Amino acid sequence: MIEIRDVLNIHNLLIDKFGGSKGIRDQGSLESAIHRPFATFDNQNLYPAASDKASAILESILINHPFVDGNKRTAYVLMRLILINDGYDIVASQEEKYQIVISASKGEARFDDIKIWIEAHLQRKDE
Repeated sequence: MIEIRDVLNIHNLLIDKFGGSKGIRDQGSLESAIHRPFATFDNQNLYPAASDKASAILESILINHPFVDGNKRTAYVLMRLILINDGYDIVASQEEKYQIVISASKGEARFDDIKIWIEAHLQRKDE
């Protein structure tokens, strides 16, 4: 589970480093976005794999747009942290990373598209 205080710390660090406005636009949509990757139904994880969880958080932060500014940056960092926590990382160019985030933020890439992209660029950290 991702704690909201950790998400806010990450968001604030990103804004401090890269600029923009701090603040939550919608607390409920933020909570929904960070809980989605860990959702269950009938005691079964709805997003069992790291790539599922990472796809869910990226899509949810981008679509819910809970922050005043920095949604794309925060979404990408949270996605990556989920993967790193499970022993993976993304291997892609800056342009490729930028394109998937922009596509998802416009609604052009949805959960399945994001998951396919992540899995195509996924590498075990020990490789």
